[in-house]
Amino acid sequence: MQSLGRPVRDILIKKSMSVRQLIESMRSVGGFSAQHMVNGIGILDEMLKDKGSFNFLSFPADIVATGLRGALAQAVKHFDAIITTGGTLDHDLARAYGGRYNLGSFYADDAELHKRKIYRLGNVFIEQKEYGLAVENYFNEIMDDIYKSKDYKGEYSASELIWEFGKRMKDSGSIIRQAYLHKVPIFNPGILDGAFGTQLSIFSQTHNFKLNLIRDELKLSDISFDNKKTGALMIGGGISKHHVIWWSQFKGGLDYAVYITTATQYDGSLSGARLTEAVSWGKVKEKAKYVTIDGDATIILPVMLAALDVV
Repeated sequence: MQSLGRPVRDILIKKSMSVRQLIESMRSVGGFSAQHMVNGIGILDEMLKDKGSFNFLSFPADIVATGLRGALAQAVKHFDAIITTGGTLDHDLARAYGGRYNLGSFYADDAELHKRKIYRLGNVFIEQKEYGLAVENYFNEIMDDIYKSKDYKGEYSASELIWEFGKRMKDSGSIIRQAYLHKVPIFNPGILDGAFGTQLSIFSQTHNFKLNLIRDELKLSDISFDNKKTGALMIGGGISKHHVIWWSQFKGGLDYAVYITTATQYDGSLSGARLTEAVSWGKVKEKAKYVTIDGDATIILPVMLAALDVV
């Protein structure tokens, strides 16, 4: 017979209370997604303090176009590896180069925006010159320097190439730069899907350059087999989430897992799949500490990171 659990208590908001105090007061609310978020904070706290656990941070590109880029850059140093998507490189480079992104509206006239050469990413407006040209200019500046360096290898895995970019970037708010400074590899299995990948393809036509995507897959395989315990904070689904859980199944599954998503499970998508579904595949251990949190990461993640004091 299932236990009734802890009693529901009222949240009492106090003046000048800290995020940590607020979260502490929410531990017994017992209500809906808030409880999942509180449980997720507890799991992340234990995961990050477990020195025997190799921990992943995975996320898609769209949130890098928002102010969450700064929080992600701050959090990088607390993880052992990052897995993300091609567009993360685009937005991180564009913004590091000075590209200005603006707050807009989900309900804008997109035909009018197209005439004005403005891209809409949700409710973020991006002038074409602040994205495409910014990425192209910064890419060429850094890639030319890599190509002319005495250490140029000719063939790179995605993580090796991103590492070289991080070495040369100056923006302290850059995710790529912070990953380099803290020796955290960035795996990007979809690196060719976006402006960065297009520039890479163009570069390869006139330079001696090869991209070895399999090398990173073998590195992820080694991580899986070399580490007894693994954990992950996964934001959003798609290729970044799947690369974390796919390789984890070969070691018996993740030991810790926190997943933030807005997707529904009823279309059978990976993005909507609850972590309990991953248990059936052996991608998350049966006795793992895990939780799926339904909600927008731009709201949830800053609260979680602030409660953990991950800065």
